[in-house]
Amino acid sequence: MPIYAYTAVDLTGKQIRSTIQGENESLVLSRLREQSLVCTEIRESKRSAASVANGKVKPKSLVVFSRQFATMIDAGIPILRCIEVLSGSMKDVALKQALEVVASDVKGGIALHEAMAKHPRAFSRLYVNMVKAAELGGILDQILDRLAGFLEYEAEVKGKIKGAMMYPVLVLIFSQIMLFALFTFVLPKFKDIFNGMNVELPPVTAALFAMGDFMSHFWMYIIAAMVGAYFGMKNFVKTPRGRRMKDSLILRIPIVGDLVLKMSVARFSRTFGTLLTAGVPMLRSLEIVGETMGNVMLIEAIDHARIGIREGTKLSAPLAQSTLFPTMVTTMIDIGEESGRLPDMLVKVGDFYDSEVESTVKGMTSMIEPLLIMFLGSVVGFIAISIMTPIFKLVNAVK
Repeated sequence: MPIYAYTAVDLTGKQIRSTIQGENESLVLSRLREQSLVCTEIRESKRSAASVANGKVKPKSLVVFSRQFATMIDAGIPILRCIEVLSGSMKDVALKQALEVVASDVKGGIALHEAMAKHPRAFSRLYVNMVKAAELGGILDQILDRLAGFLEYEAEVKGKIKGAMMYPVLVLIFSQIMLFALFTFVLPKFKDIFNGMNVELPPVTAALFAMGDFMSHFWMYIIAAMVGAYFGMKNFVKTPRGRRMKDSLILRIPIVGDLVLKMSVARFSRTFGTLLTAGVPMLRSLEIVGETMGNVMLIEAIDHARIGIREGTKLSAPLAQSTLFPTMVTTMIDIGEESGRLPDMLVKVGDFYDSEVESTVKGMTSMIEPLLIMFLGSVVGFIAISIMTPIFKLVNAVK
């Protein structure tokens, strides 16, 4: 269905520039008249409906939209009117464009979740399926409010992790740049000075100057090799074999693997519990949760759990057999299945592992900082000893 870009004037005289989806220009003009808009200019856009919301939607914008949408639905405002009002006031361009197309589709008779499913970059499968369950159960306002809380909490956890890792990463990058500049431009000058004075270089100084010579002569090749290795590795991990190797290796790295596993377990528990609470069937919920995990090893474990449930086993059994999920998680799931309170148990597991992630991140950052100081101190000490040793020899020779 084509997209039309239009310029119109509303009842207050305010000029509006936007886009709308329609089968032809006449139907588009008719819809604009229904919205009390006087069209002054209209033309068919070269963009298709699939590419309208090609930009990335900010998580915060989606949270605000969900909260406002829930409030308006609770107030009894029709769905179509809610979307039209929210799209008009939305500052996030990508979400605004997606909502305009969603409003056009809903007006054409398409269900809300089906209209949202056309924009996977704006609305995830989790979001779409939650909205679908809400439409079937008639609890759209409650589910939207719950979705907003879920997205808000996930964004908060990610923000804490990024903030905690920012300082060590910046220090490491800056130190590498300074070391590269030192080896490439400063050390060769010291070498020329010592060679001019005919000073016999100690082995440690000779090794340092050899490293400096190598970097000063081949720095372009070193950078090219690093860039090539980066893009080569990036393309390799996109292949099924490469992605599996990468995800398996990440889980085996000390401390880092533990952190990744805790984050994944927290996401699994919270997402799965939210979907079950919304009324999404268990097999469908597991399918959606598997797609949000991001780690092939965990995705395979969840797929095996789905197969086991189809064959009549409990969810906790195949998860325990995978050895990826901690015993506490599988035990809580088993208790939840037996008591009929699985969603409540999953939420509790999610809360516990969220706190574990936070404490692990704090522990990592408190450990990384002294390790960085030790590393930088060792490098600086090595360079200082390498430079000062020939100077001491020269002073003793003069005496």
